[in-house]
Amino acid sequence: MTLEKVLNQQIANWNVLYTKLHRFHWYVKGHDFFTLHAKFEELYEEAAATIDEFAEQLLAIGGSPVSTLKEYLELATIKETTETLNAEEMVQSIVKDFTQIIDELQDGMETAEQKNDEVTSDMFLGLKGKLEKHNWMLKAYLGA
Repeated sequence: MTLEKVLNQQIANWNVLYTKLHRFHWYVKGHDFFTLHAKFEELYEEAAATIDEFAEQLLAIGGSPVSTLKEYLELATIKETTETLNAEEMVQSIVKDFTQIIDELQDGMETAEQKNDEVTSDMFLGLKGKLEKHNWMLKAYLGA
């Protein structure tokens, strides 16, 4: 996979995830409402920043970031959530998505390194570390 495709897949994934996190933020219910409502907001704000960073990096290396909903849905490996989930299922869904992205970031780091693109590789590594920490915390919330 080319580095442009790797970055575009991440842009697509993060746009789908941004929407999913917004959905969870709006629809979370139960005794953990206040905790998760705030956490989901933190995560979708982080997703928005990630989208922008990847798009700007792609432009900096001469690529063209995808920028339509149609493209996001075609390229993303993260899937939308349309069913009604309880709070625990929402958190499990995010852990699953973050795990998928962590694996893809590892592959992306290898692609970037093959292209001698240390900046993109470092971006992937930094985000991978952040997602691993998020997953640790979300799994602790789940009691896992």
